[in-house]
Amino acid sequence: MSDTYVVVGAGIVGLYTAYSLVYEAGVSPKDITIAAAHIPGDQSINYTSPWAGGNFSCISPGDKKSLSYDRYTYTHLSEIQKRLGGPSCGLDMRPATDYFHKYPPAKKMESLKEYVKDFRILEKSALPKGIVFGISYTTWNFNCPLFLQNLASFLEKLGVTIIKKKLEHLSQAFLSPNTKVVFNCTGIGAITLGGVKDTNVYPTRGQVVVIKAPHIQFNMCLWSNESATYIIPRPNSNGELVMGGFLQKGISTGDTFKHETEDIIKRATKMAPQILDRPLDVVRVAAGLRPSRHGGPRIELEEVEDGKLVIHNYGASGYGYQGGWGMAHDAVRLLIKAQRASQASL
Repeated sequence: MSDTYVVVGAGIVGLYTAYSLVYEAGVSPKDITIAAAHIPGDQSINYTSPWAGGNFSCISPGDKKSLSYDRYTYTHLSEIQKRLGGPSCGLDMRPATDYFHKYPPAKKMESLKEYVKDFRILEKSALPKGIVFGISYTTWNFNCPLFLQNLASFLEKLGVTIIKKKLEHLSQAFLSPNTKVVFNCTGIGAITLGGVKDTNVYPTRGQVVVIKAPHIQFNMCLWSNESATYIIPRPNSNGELVMGGFLQKGISTGDTFKHETEDIIKRATKMAPQILDRPLDVVRVAAGLRPSRHGGPRIELEEVEDGKLVIHNYGASGYGYQGGWGMAHDAVRLLIKAQRASQASL
């Protein structure tokens, strides 16, 4: 094991970053260590990725950077799916429909129609009452806990080392004198981690209800100003369907609440009555904290002592799975650019 490159955080953004180091920067897997307080297979309210609903949707903003993160991830996911053995890895495609109570950003729709499969703007006559805009397309679906574990296992088989290590300060990520580069992919942990303590990061709580509904193999989302109703089928899950949800800014509890469960079921089954074609079979209720950030994700290079580098890559909010590989791509490009500049100065 050589810890020349250390990735702090084993959520989806951290794993995407390690993957990008190998396949985009040409780093030997044996030179990469992922150090994290929680690793795939763990459950904690402070470990966001296993709780995610898990699909490519319109949850992300419409700014230029976010659009590029989405586009890069969507158009490259087939590569990871293939390397992980196909759809059984917990990543597959399903049809999707998104409805809006107000018009979404035009630039976002223009971007999506350039690369998203089967993208179509719905006729107004096909929209439910109260809906002003709608689209249909073919999207990526994640079985988040399964996909996370399979991606981590794939990286380990390549030679990447994954260790459980809770850091109090980012400087502790320089695990040895060999460590030259640290990627800070701490997500919600960036709020409290010494050396970071980013006051722009805040939790956005969500609650979901997971049911057994193998007859539902399509995604559907209804977006309003401050909330979202969605159904997301999980691939390779024996028919699990994720129903949500909430976008509760600044709420940090992992508790779940009966009235929210009832509200989710009511909204989801009203939006997609087909769910009730079979008796409702609730598997679990869960809550998670999206690592949101004022100003959007932080992807930034910081030079520290002795020519060592820290590259920050966090703040993906609720779109880590759908935009996180694009974020990792940009973070790794910062490394490549810095290395080229260093070589040119020699």
